[in-house]
Amino acid sequence: MLTPDILNALKTYTASMQNNVTLVLQTGEHSKRAELVDFLTQITGVSDQLTLVERDAGLRSPISFALETESDTGVQFSGIPSGHEFNSLILAILWASGTAMKLDSNLQSMVARLDQPVHFEVFISLSCHNCPDVVQALNQFALLNANITSEMIDGGLFPSLIEQRDIQGVPSVYLDGELFANGKVEVSDLVNKLIERFPAMTATSDAPQLPLQDVTVIGGGPAGVAAAIYSARKGLAVTMIAERVGGQVKDTMGIENLISVPKTTGPELTGNMQSHLDDYDVTIKEHVRVESLEKGHVKTIRLSSGELITSKSVIIATGARWRELGVPGEKENIGNGVAYCPHCDGPFFKGKDVAVIGGGNSGIEAAIDLAGIVKSVTVFEFMPELKADQVLINQAEKRDNITILKNVATNQIVATDGKVTAIEYTDRATDVKSMLNLAGVFVQIGLIPNSQFLKGIVDMTQYGEIVIDEKCNTSEDGIFACGDVTTVPYKQIVIAMGEGSKASLAAFEYLMAYEPVSEDLAA
Repeated sequence: MLTPDILNALKTYTASMQNNVTLVLQTGEHSKRAELVDFLTQITGVSDQLTLVERDAGLRSPISFALETESDTGVQFSGIPSGHEFNSLILAILWASGTAMKLDSNLQSMVARLDQPVHFEVFISLSCHNCPDVVQALNQFALLNANITSEMIDGGLFPSLIEQRDIQGVPSVYLDGELFANGKVEVSDLVNKLIERFPAMTATSDAPQLPLQDVTVIGGGPAGVAAAIYSARKGLAVTMIAERVGGQVKDTMGIENLISVPKTTGPELTGNMQSHLDDYDVTIKEHVRVESLEKGHVKTIRLSSGELITSKSVIIATGARWRELGVPGEKENIGNGVAYCPHCDGPFFKGKDVAVIGGGNSGIEAAIDLAGIVKSVTVFEFMPELKADQVLINQAEKRDNITILKNVATNQIVATDGKVTAIEYTDRATDVKSMLNLAGVFVQIGLIPNSQFLKGIVDMTQYGEIVIDEKCNTSEDGIFACGDVTTVPYKQIVIAMGEGSKASLAAFEYLMAYEPVSEDLAA
């Protein structure tokens, strides 16, 4: 099952293990057990510090196993963690053996404060590219706190359990047997939900836990990463706050318009951005959100973890999120047929049938752009008439491969074997339901800037975009903004990177004239 190259790589990774780790396999009979035994035998064979034992450990199934060091780590796997989950297993072994974890130290302290037993179950698919982030985060939670256990469950090997819980998308996270989060789950979502349920986990001190920062960047997408790197290159004290490094880009499976990079993917680009960040002294606060920002000569930022950060300047790079339909099959199939950017993902549907949801300017523009690439485009508009400018409607109606359906409601997006295959909709005038076979659905019902926490702090448009000038200045001295959260036109990766760099240079100019208001704040 594991190639010689993979086994050799594992020997290298496990050479630095500090503690012995035992993989405890539940006893019993199962059709997949022999395959799992062979898989685990190969892994434990790469190091004398790894051992495989079989015993009744009270786990879910004969294809369940747990990690132990001197005691139970709380990390469990039900199924064979290959595919995207292979890294989750290897990282769990390394973390259990003493390798430093990826979580921010303050977040680690917060998890360690949970003072009651909780059990997480994470239902995954081995083809899901978002699932490993969730599994790995919860594995770290378990390793940090003996009150926490976390179990990865391969839904494909437990169909009756999937049916019993009516699970229709992954990752699906349960806490103590109750649904906790599902669909497109982010680690920040888990952290925030935990804080809501267990508020005592948050920090209790109102004292800043970092020295006064020169620049604090809020947002970890292309604009935020560019701003952080440019600021660090100036020798400034920089902190970056991000619910996740990569932002929306991480969900884009194909990127072919980043100049000088002919082809990449969102996860690859995110990895490259993270590596570039690692070259500089940037403090990263990931998986947390900003609860409030106090303006003034010194800005005070409160995080969802309870931590406070004080900063001379702030760069807002929180981006925007696509407005979602909110129908079954949407979140579960992002990157597998559901898309939000026709410029980014349109070429991957060459010669195929697709739909565009939304009859406003962005929807009709998307249909016109896609018409030159795909086999056919069907536009779905909820209202009886299109909302787009007439000049765009005229252009769309000239295309033989564009069909416009008005006064229709999208009911669900249907997928087979992890790929979108159809869309179900209802004619609102007749209440007749129909199914249209297709390969892709482009949701174009608008963008929502991630600017809610800035209400009353900086000037914004009626749509929530932060108003900026040509140097990324906002209406508040020392607060700059860049990328998709702003009024800058054309929401593209390469533009966001340029805007982030520009905002950093503008912040540097501001800091050159910055005068501390007191010795305490300057310290």
